Amino acid sequence: MTHAVSNTPVSTTSDTTAVPTPVAAPAFTFAELGLPEAVVAALARNSITVPSPIQEKALPDAIAGKNVLGRAQTGSGKTLAFGLPILQRLSLHTDRPAAKRPRSLVLVPTRELAFQVVESLAPYANAQGLRVMPAVGGTPFNKQVEQLRRGVDVLVATPGRLADHLRQGTCILDSIEITALDEADQMADMGFLPEVRAVLAGTPADGQRMLFSATLDREVQSLVRQFLPDHVEHSTQDGKASVRTMDHYVLMVDRGQKDLVLSEIGAREGGRTIMFARTKLGCDGITDRLRALGIAAESLHGGKAQNQRTRVLERFKNGRTPVLVATDVAARGIHVDGIDLVVHVDPPADHKDYLHRAGRTARAGEKGTVVAIVLPNQRRQVLRLTGMAGVKATAVNVSPGSAELNSITGAKKPTGEPLRAESAPRDRNSRPGYQGSNPRSGGGYQGSNPRSTGGYQGSNPRSSGGYQGSNPRSEGGYQGDRPRTGYQGSNPRSEGGYQGDRPRRTDSSSYRGSEGRGYEGRGADNRGSDNRRPASAPRQDEHRSGGFRSRTDRRSYDGFEGPARSH
Repeated sequence: MTHAVSNTPVSTTSDTTAVPTPVAAPAFTFAELGLPEAVVAALARNSITVPSPIQEKALPDAIAGKNVLGRAQTGSGKTLAFGLPILQRLSLHTDRPAAKRPRSLVLVPTRELAFQVVESLAPYANAQGLRVMPAVGGTPFNKQVEQLRRGVDVLVATPGRLADHLRQGTCILDSIEITALDEADQMADMGFLPEVRAVLAGTPADGQRMLFSATLDREVQSLVRQFLPDHVEHSTQDGKASVRTMDHYVLMVDRGQKDLVLSEIGAREGGRTIMFARTKLGCDGITDRLRALGIAAESLHGGKAQNQRTRVLERFKNGRTPVLVATDVAARGIHVDGIDLVVHVDPPADHKDYLHRAGRTARAGEKGTVVAIVLPNQRRQVLRLTGMAGVKATAVNVSPGSAELNSITGAKKPTGEPLRAESAPRDRNSRPGYQGSNPRSGGGYQGSNPRSTGGYQGSNPRSSGGYQGSNPRSEGGYQGDRPRTGYQGSNPRSEGGYQGDRPRRTDSSSYRGSEGRGYEGRGADNRGSDNRRPASAPRQDEHRSGGFRSRTDRRSYDGFEGPARSH
């Protein structure tokens, strides 16, 4: 291919001379667009030789120092469209940046997107001796402070963490020459606009600013009016789906068959699959079910620590985990090559979320498939969303094992051999078993020791404990066949803890191994505290199951249905 993709609809026939259309401008090379030779060579090493449409349009004006407003879908090459001009401008400096004073700033809505931008720009920055660093939450603050003291050319930050640095004086914006906002519409949706406005107001008014977004909502337009005077606008689409290598399907399933269909999709061979659920609990529940059937899946959501999220993404990228189950927080930040199937397990909140979920596949000209698993009562909602997104989705009735399901997704029957729970102890320094976000609490998957407290116990359904959901303090856990046992959360006054198989003693306040004295939660260490409930005191919620009550309880998954119930 020797020509850039035109934005004007063209004939799909192979004879490109049959339709008399205006002659498109010839594709420019990156060198002709004004990039330094070192950057052009680094691009060629990554097999990038022809600019994408948004790059071809935006690069000349951005390199010339103009304010740029870019509209393009995710996966269209926006990162290089603003990143390469930043690096070209900063390469003209002969001195190093001052301590705490970065020379350019890239604002992004999510941690994953920040790391992706840094990863994308690093090869071209290194080729010119420039330093790029991320500043995001969930990572050591003091380490970022030290990096800022040594001098940073390009700072890629999320609004919240950057605000922390500004308040503490560890980052100063008076030397910013270029500011870029990526995924501006997502920052508006996430409520970051007050922080974004404060940051932009703190940068020099005469500095260059670039804003890239898939859509231009009212709030984004207000940013443009306030902070991008005399800008030039470049657009490759109208805010709707424009990727012609992406196929969309609405898979209609009967109630009670949804999880069976999902498991067969997850068991397909080859490629990477990303599944989207609406809630953190939904992600974890779907992942547990898939792994119980032998499917290597992991979940990614905001309830995980940053180091966990990083390891999950790394395993997904290198192919060790072929199925990733994520919330929408990941829709704007996951840029992984080779994702050829996107599954909407729960319908997205709006058409923009649909587009950004779908944008995880069919990147850089690759082909991809997007499917929504839809129950009868969700059909109207999903078809309305696809219409608003400019997507022509094909509705197909499918069932477990159906030929239609196999032809669209490559679905196959899973092995049925359970895998260990997600994030089982692969980390050398971790405790046995996945402990959740509070490893001291005793819950979580306990690995190969079925007698451990709490956690999913494999083939022993009578074991106590279990998955605690997102609020273990108030909900308890899955109680199995013994509603009075099980790890009861972190409220020692009302819930107690794992009591073993023996009656509780009145003189115990902590877990005593085989003696069966109840683990009293966090209050167990405060032996002189009046707030500690005696082990003999009756629990007020003995008969409440709470939390994740049943794998067939539809409320547990927010749209991820269990087996059909008899009426």
